[in-house]
Amino acid sequence: GAGLGKEIALTYAREGAKVVVADLNFENAKNVANEIINASGKAIPIQVNVTSEQQVDSAVGKAVEEFGKLDIMICNAGVQYI
Repeated sequence: GAGLGKEIALTYAREGAKVVVADLNFENAKNVANEIINASGKAIPIQVNVTSEQQVDSAVGKAVEEFGKLDIMICNAGVQYI
């Protein structure tokens, strides 16, 4: 939904990929998905916490349900402990 992940999503969309924008912050995911859609691409936003295996499995299921299959998955989540 932001930074490098956003740019990866936009780049794949420009190349014709159908994109699932997954982010802990749903508003960020929705904004990126809308940007892709507004540029005539295909995208859906999903809120997901990648530290939860159940949420990741659910997100993959939604991707397959929406687009029929999953070809590429990029985990770009970053965690910083201070």
